[in-house]
Amino acid sequence: MPVDDRVSLAYEAAVSGDVASLRRRPGVRPLVADSWARSLRRGLDPDTPRTEVTTHADLVGERSRSPLAAAMPVVRDLLVDAVADDGLIVALSDGAGRLLWVEGNRRVRDEVGRIGFVEGAVWREDVVGTNAPGTALATGRPVQVVGPEHFTRPVQAYSCAAAPVRDLATGRVLGVLDVTGGAPAASGVMLSLVRASAAAVERELARLSRREEAAPAGPQLHALGAVPTLRLPGAPPQRLSLRHAELLVLLAEGPDGSTADELAVLLAPGALSDVTVRAEVSRLRRVVGPLLDDGRPYRLAVPLATDVAAVRASLASDDVAGALERYPGPLLPRSVAPGVERLRDELEADVRSAVLRSADPDVLDRWTARREGADDHAAWTRLAALTPPGSAAHARALGRLALLDRALR
Repeated sequence: MPVDDRVSLAYEAAVSGDVASLRRRPGVRPLVADSWARSLRRGLDPDTPRTEVTTHADLVGERSRSPLAAAMPVVRDLLVDAVADDGLIVALSDGAGRLLWVEGNRRVRDEVGRIGFVEGAVWREDVVGTNAPGTALATGRPVQVVGPEHFTRPVQAYSCAAAPVRDLATGRVLGVLDVTGGAPAASGVMLSLVRASAAAVERELARLSRREEAAPAGPQLHALGAVPTLRLPGAPPQRLSLRHAELLVLLAEGPDGSTADELAVLLAPGALSDVTVRAEVSRLRRVVGPLLDDGRPYRLAVPLATDVAAVRASLASDDVAGALERYPGPLLPRSVAPGVERLRDELEADVRSAVLRSADPDVLDRWTARREGADDHAAWTRLAALTPPGSAAHARALGRLALLDRALR
């Protein structure tokens, strides 16, 4: 009897209640038998993978906080580009089993999306049962799960190979690197490739950590999205008032400095006096200390790294996917200061322009999933042109275009 048939028979017996004989059944690997037993003890449904999916805004935040974000260029070079043509996708989860990135073959991404294998979903073993990324996280070692070895039936159409990614300094598991798809994902070569790629990611993260330790960390301003924060060396992040965030953004954009009159025009023309601006800057100085120069015109005493500059740097290097990852939302969205509004509009226009030029359907898909791109007719048109007819993404694009066209009429 073929191994797959023996595994399927053992699986059906197990989900029917015969757990005790699992390890004695031919064709069932001990790792799989133990994982099935854990899944059954947790009362998981063998017919439905019940994944937990975070919101897009939370996903963006988790990506930005994850140390794995810095290694995504390595993952794309070593795995995504290598396996996409073989009908495979690559997923990178965090240490809690949440899929932070799912990239690769578009058709397979659409297929597995229907069973909940999507960015933002939790695929721990205790949530969806036996699967390579979840079981690798549960066991702390590389795992390959082939077809019927999966615990939930809808996932048994696929195979996957995964390996933990660790912090080499502490041994802590940061996440799991996984390849999922058809027959190529079931080969021993694929498991070796995933293990080697995970090791390369670990080395890259260690290299970046050494570089950061060698160079003193400077002040950082996060002004994209709803909550502006400032991080000063040696201090925890501090939340900024809207006015203080506006001043820091404007000063970071003008390193040569600005007078009180110039700042008044950028903040609220005709509504603020130079005396009021001087008072605001004085209050800001009490918050940020030596970050501000003592002289006039007002300027920063040291360079201030901003997330605005990080997005621009990604765009300048033609890394549109990286720019989207670093762009959680508009610049200080509650600000009505003309100087900030101009910067906000310019940055969003630059990001959108890069997205529309991109030939990567994943980039268009991510943009249209955001608030800024939800009603972007040109972006949906581009996505429809880049995706194969019959795919879920193509159908979604055509549906949204029909809605937008009706609204425009």
